[in-house]
Amino acid sequence: MGSSVARYGTIKKMLLGLFAVTMAMSLACSLSIQHGHADVPVAASAVEIRPLRAGQDAPRFTVETVHGDPFHFEPRDLERPAILITFRGGWCPYCNMHLSELRHVLPDIRQMDVDVLFLSGDRPDLLYSSLNVETQTDIGDLDYAILSDAKAGAAIALGIAFRAADETIQRRRDKGQDIDGSAMALQGVLPVPSVFAVDTDGIIRLAYSNVDYKVRFPADELLDVAARISPR
Repeated sequence: MGSSVARYGTIKKMLLGLFAVTMAMSLACSLSIQHGHADVPVAASAVEIRPLRAGQDAPRFTVETVHGDPFHFEPRDLERPAILITFRGGWCPYCNMHLSELRHVLPDIRQMDVDVLFLSGDRPDLLYSSLNVETQTDIGDLDYAILSDAKAGAAIALGIAFRAADETIQRRRDKGQDIDGSAMALQGVLPVPSVFAVDTDGIIRLAYSNVDYKVRFPADELLDVAARISPR
């Protein structure tokens, strides 16, 4: 009888310990998803993403310049507020239209001492050349800061990365579009086009994502967002 009670007590302790470990792992996973940590699996589809929200800490991540040099985004060390605008790549016509539209407000935003960083899924050497000719002309003299997130680190950290369908990737290739080395071809990942406004404390003050890639954040509203985070 005594040995049975002892065994029961041992099993009970083991089960309680296992439950505690499971709960801790579940909590850690939940927090990782909430904060967009890079160890969170990529969402299976666009509708399943878990983007960071206003009021949360912006994540650290590393992307690349057009020359392939690392660009480290350190939200706690920002000298000026920053607006992050993610797009799928130069092959996307809606991304091109959005870039062209934003040329009307970008100079005013910069005068507010707010930086604007565009994060593209293209590989570094295609950041500008992959855009259509009209878009290149529209933004040519505005010194757009377009950075490569071909490794999908920023998209995953921001919680907006999802698995690209094989047919989507093949469709791009069938159209003769150069997607080699892109996040879509290299990682099998696409970002949901999004906007994140980050203040100099590293806090997200606006977070916008729309799973309908045809719908983008309006340029005039972006101007209002910049005014709210401007240090002036």
